Amino acid sequence: MRTVKANCEDHFSAMSSTQLLKTSSEESVFAPQPSQRMSPTVSTVPCGVFGPLPPPPAVWPPLDFALGALACCAACVFTNPLEVVKTRLQLQGELRARGSYQRHYRGVLQALWVVGRTDGLRGLQKGLSVGLIYQGVMNGMRLGSYSYCEALGITSFHGGSLLSGAGAGALGAFIASPAYLVKTHLQAQTVAAIAVGHQHNHLGVSDAFVTIYRKEGLIGLWRGVNGAVPRVMVGSAAQLATFTSAKEWVSHSQWFSPNSWLAVLMAAAVSGVAVAITMTPFDVISTRLYNQPVDELRRGRLYHGFSDCMLKVCRAEGLLGLYKGMGPVFLRLAPHTVLSMLFWDLMRQQAVKDK
Repeated sequence: MRTVKANCEDHFSAMSSTQLLKTSSEESVFAPQPSQRMSPTVSTVPCGVFGPLPPPPAVWPPLDFALGALACCAACVFTNPLEVVKTRLQLQGELRARGSYQRHYRGVLQALWVVGRTDGLRGLQKGLSVGLIYQGVMNGMRLGSYSYCEALGITSFHGGSLLSGAGAGALGAFIASPAYLVKTHLQAQTVAAIAVGHQHNHLGVSDAFVTIYRKEGLIGLWRGVNGAVPRVMVGSAAQLATFTSAKEWVSHSQWFSPNSWLAVLMAAAVSGVAVAITMTPFDVISTRLYNQPVDELRRGRLYHGFSDCMLKVCRAEGLLGLYKGMGPVFLRLAPHTVLSMLFWDLMRQQAVKDK
């Protein structure tokens, strides 16, 4: 620890005065802070696991929210067909033992072919419009809030990246929950020959929102949020924390320059694997809670909540039931994480340069 600390102090003392950015007292906390006289035992250069870290890009918060939303929407366009397949696989054989139901979908490629053959190419992009709304709102809030935590220095503390990622994910998931509810309904519904799960038979995005509101009220639009919040908390914490650590490791290894898109690409690939492994059980539970029918009292007919859903799935389908759709989850999350993190990081760097 003393060696790392000494290296950080040497790095700070070797910096010339022209390298220190000066700001007036009127500037926000997101601009680089002025140098201050510190005691010999304190360093202003943040130290990571592998040594001194560069400060995060200083981006105006509303712009950072917009960049996060735009990055994830761009990734969503390419990965939405896998989201459709993932939803179908997770609903297939709901609360039934293996071998006791007809399997319409037997894998990622076969499922893509079945959906394309039956529903057409448009069927592979079901729920895309509301999916873009969800990605824009949820990830705009999530990535923007995480960037805010970076600017405040919260992520520099031990465990700060995990806590910041989880908190930012919970906020984004709660606000965008109605969009995810409608997206799940639309992606699950299809013709009777290959239908799985409950079929809500909405006529479109606007019809889905209106129908849910009329039947269940405003609270009905947030039905299933108790499964979405832990899902995104776990996924967001794993994604942002592993992305930050992996990028730091790649930069420290000097394989690529710290701001190279190849460094970002490699860090995002590592992050995608971590997200797929940790988030799949939460993803299955979230999909089931969102898609279940409700009774006259607006209560779920199949599950009473997150823990009840987990127990019922494990009892009826076994522990592996929580990992249904693992293939498309990884194939969707890995490229989605790579694309969204790559787009977000590169756009932030460009915004800083333009500034």
